[in-house]
Amino acid sequence: MKEVSPGKDSKLNKRVKVLGFASFFNDSASEMIYPFLPVFITKYLGAGPAFVGLIEGVAESVSSFLKLFSGWLADRIKGRKILVSVGYSLPSLSRPLISIVRAWPPLFLLRVIDRLGKGIRTSPRDAIIADSVDVNNRGRAFGFQRAMDNLGAVVGPLLSFLILKFIIDDIRMVFFLSIVPAIFVLILVVFVLEDVKGRELEKTRISLRTKGLPPSFKIYLLSLLFFTLGNSSDSFLFLKASEAKISLEFLPLLWVGHNAVKAILSYPLGRLSDRIGRKKIIITGWVIYALIYTGFAYTKNPFFILLLFILYGSVFGITEGAERAYVADMTPPEHKGTSYGIFHFIQGIALFPASLITGIIWQMMGSKYAFLYGAFMALIASFIIINVREDKVR
Repeated sequence: MKEVSPGKDSKLNKRVKVLGFASFFNDSASEMIYPFLPVFITKYLGAGPAFVGLIEGVAESVSSFLKLFSGWLADRIKGRKILVSVGYSLPSLSRPLISIVRAWPPLFLLRVIDRLGKGIRTSPRDAIIADSVDVNNRGRAFGFQRAMDNLGAVVGPLLSFLILKFIIDDIRMVFFLSIVPAIFVLILVVFVLEDVKGRELEKTRISLRTKGLPPSFKIYLLSLLFFTLGNSSDSFLFLKASEAKISLEFLPLLWVGHNAVKAILSYPLGRLSDRIGRKKIIITGWVIYALIYTGFAYTKNPFFILLLFILYGSVFGITEGAERAYVADMTPPEHKGTSYGIFHFIQGIALFPASLITGIIWQMMGSKYAFLYGAFMALIASFIIINVREDKVR
């Protein structure tokens, strides 16, 4: 099948770069806050680990429904930019309000609004990237976007650490100051980003049915479902660090190391997937994930937890670009937005039971068995994805 290629480029064009830098500033703002949320929920607001899983799980599930809808809508309107702009605006404006939260209900609401924004923007953004480069550079383009996203996730926690260490020892002020990088996000997506012109518009109704999509894509979705059912919220990693008596001000530095590895690996591994195939890259990452989660299960040593945090970043540095490019490889051009919507929906909807199950196992049996559950599910997913054929739809 010949792919419609409006505005495509063999290299990283302006749209890919703008979305990359938007991801950088957005994640800088988001990750200024994220390392503190589990401790904020459990120690400042007085909730337990299961509640951490409930908040993150519900928020991500709401996001996943919107990823499906926004992906469907992105195939049926001329401009995807409006969805991307709204999706980045909601969290940019809601995150700083966490600084005034004194109870769990408003925090829950703000987290849902944050994830609503992610749900609205993610599928249209990925579709814009897929439409902006040729088939042989998809891994490179998505690798760049993920590298910039992860670089922002390095800068954000580092800013938090510097604020707490040298300016003011108050995490509420850190939450409020997240508005600064968010301003740059809005400038980029509202005033600089350009839409892809001349796309063919799809006219079918919204649906979860995968009729017309290749069997390999359905098997791939099944493998993602199993992996995500074991890939609970990263909030539990911070609870593990807190369990090991790592102090509050050093939690962002754990996340810095984690995201630095992701940022370093995302672009080269995305390009590597263009050459050797996506499946080999993804399986490698998922097996490493299983090994690292097994490590988290059996250690309480702060040094080893630090090391595992850093190694954990390699998993997503290896897989994220390849996972997204794989969707574009297997689906026809007129279904790109919908396909990304289904891809993100499967991941998001599985995160709710994943986080809830992990939280319950942790609360009833301890952290060891919670992490072993995640490792087991990653291995199952690795066996399933072996059956996916690597045929590219061009």
